[in-house]
Amino acid sequence: MVNLLIIIIMISSFVGVVASMHLLIQKQPRIERRLSVKHFLVLIMVYLNVTVGFGVVYIALELLGVQVIKEGTKMPGESLFHLIEDALYFSAVTLLTVGYGDIIPQGIGRWIAILQALIGYLLPAAFVVTSFVTYDDVGRKRSHHL
Repeated sequence: MVNLLIIIIMISSFVGVVASMHLLIQKQPRIERRLSVKHFLVLIMVYLNVTVGFGVVYIALELLGVQVIKEGTKMPGESLFHLIEDALYFSAVTLLTVGYGDIIPQGIGRWIAILQALIGYLLPAAFVVTSFVTYDDVGRKRSHHL
């Protein structure tokens, strides 16, 4: 029963990550501005959601007994708080492509980290595209009407 709950939480976090990225792509800045504060706040929320979402995946897999991260010479999870701290830290460092190397992915965690790093690279591009391409398209439509 506990394993099923962990799997449901893991799937929910993945759905949340996908929904956040969809929100970033769909949320357009106002026509008068190239960059809106609201659009920037959406980007920050997407980063937070992706960080926490992947952190939950790492935590859930560790709780299921699948080792996905390793901290130096000791294993994470001495306590649940320590596991949460390590997983969220590793998630943020991976998403922001810092990669200090103090916590390293293991096994399937490597593939999850690759996916997360790829998302970390693509989020700024999606932000720029939705901010500036939309503005350019609106400008072209206005010039055609004049």
